[in-house]
Amino acid sequence: MKNRLREFREKYGLTQEELARILGVTRQTIIAIEKGKYDPSLRLAFKIARFFGVRIEDIFIYEEELTPRGDNR
Repeated sequence: MKNRLREFREKYGLTQEELARILGVTRQTIIAIEKGKYDPSLRLAFKIARFFGVRIEDIFIYEEELTPRGDNR
């Protein structure tokens, strides 16, 4: 899953450490999310979106290749 967390964090002038403290997670969690190495729980994703005042979809971009219904490839 791609995300724009770093973009939002920098827009608000926050360090990874500051954002981690606000969200109640470790700096390593923020680093991993920003690098796309860790997908946050739904609860954490909502918390992040709520903090920035946006929808989850504005920060986290879910890309899945879907096949049409009934297509059993």
